[in-house]
Amino acid sequence: MKSSLSILAAGAACLMLTDCAQNPVSGNPNFVTMSESQEVQVGRQEDVKVRQQYGVYDDKALQKYVNEVGQRLAKESHRPGLQYTFTVVDSPEINAFALPGGYIYITRGIMSYLNSEAELAGVLGHEIGHVTARHSVQQMSAATAAGVGATLLEIFVPVLRNQAGDTAINALGNVLLSGYGRDHELEADRLGAQYLARTGYDPQAMIKVIGVLKNQELFDAEVAKSEGREPRSYHGVFASHPDADTRLQQVVAEAGKPAPGATRVNQEEFLRVIDKLVFADSPAQGIIRNGNFYHVDFGMAMTFPRDWRIQNQPDKVVARNRGDDVIIDLRGAGPAQGSALDALRKVLRGNLGAETTQLSINGLQAAVTTTRMQGLPTRVALIFLGKSAFLIGGQAKSEQAMQKALPEINATINSFHALSDAERKIARPLTLRVINAPKDAKFAELARTSPLAKNAASHLRLINGLYPNGEPLAGQALKVIE
Repeated sequence: MKSSLSILAAGAACLMLTDCAQNPVSGNPNFVTMSESQEVQVGRQEDVKVRQQYGVYDDKALQKYVNEVGQRLAKESHRPGLQYTFTVVDSPEINAFALPGGYIYITRGIMSYLNSEAELAGVLGHEIGHVTARHSVQQMSAATAAGVGATLLEIFVPVLRNQAGDTAINALGNVLLSGYGRDHELEADRLGAQYLARTGYDPQAMIKVIGVLKNQELFDAEVAKSEGREPRSYHGVFASHPDADTRLQQVVAEAGKPAPGATRVNQEEFLRVIDKLVFADSPAQGIIRNGNFYHVDFGMAMTFPRDWRIQNQPDKVVARNRGDDVIIDLRGAGPAQGSALDALRKVLRGNLGAETTQLSINGLQAAVTTTRMQGLPTRVALIFLGKSAFLIGGQAKSEQAMQKALPEINATINSFHALSDAERKIARPLTLRVINAPKDAKFAELARTSPLAKNAASHLRLINGLYPNGEPLAGQALKVIE
């Protein structure tokens, strides 16, 4: 509890800011630089960019279902007057995020790992909590005050924050963009738990959701060890598993309990809605299979080096070697106009190296150069395919690393080709299917026929909420990947 003196001091400081609204949750002065109408306007503007960046997942029934769950929670929030929107974006990332003004997004990627409507409500309730407490507005205000040179999406969208190395962000900016921090995350969990209780869900679903994310983190650590890389963090504010996190247990317990007999779980309905959900890569962003990248819409294919880690991002595909000192980047480069050499010169703004060649790669017009970008040795190719141009760049942290990786970079560039009929059949998406577990079913047996291949048993346990060593019961609803 704040003393009256500290509140008076806060009020005095507030007078010096552009806008000092009362926080809708705490009732205390809110040190922000925008009004609620400005907040909504920012959210509306950035919503267009999110939809362009990720794409909206093409499933009207799923979108309707998620929106209904979200609206039910939003009506019981501290800001019921906002016009909330809930959108499933077409991304395999395990994420959910919110823009200012009530624009809330959940990736189809995280939907695969949830196992009930209550858990879905936990994800949406957490993001509503960020909105009602104006966390994103506070963060944006801090970034503005610090003069951080980053886009709003890099501040609010977790995936883009992870790609912040692509932008010129100073040291302070990196702190601001690293996430909301433990206090804000716990507050969002506390508020989300309250909204769950008010709408008939068990607030403990909030802990289950964070457990899903923590298990994802543990699973990724398992995979990362075999791949020789650093694991990713999905809810890094919790060092321990949420089941053992005292503060999390306390904030969720504060939400109370729903009325007896009114607890919503709706597992069957949730599993029915996500049956046939696209799993992992989307055809709209291209499909990765065994180191090969296929994109049916663009009609192209390319092979990355063996054992490199490949990440299919909304606007590009990036592969990293095991030493993490070389990357290969594939992205679109606009329409195929003029010559490939002219197009490459335009994209690189004239920064062509002495070793520049115009050539044909698998019957396609292309140009390749060796140069330096941002002071680092770089090999770049631009290739025309149909009406589109594609840019392939290989960059290393040192000349030594570049020389060692150059044969693999060149092989990747030279593998670019038009998609064959046989490859079109391979380039179909994986789908999630819900079945009844056969008698005596074991994940090790299910893994043998799973397209998930390596780590398939652990992955199947993960999506079914049975990680790290659970087994299915006969007849239970079980998610598999086909």
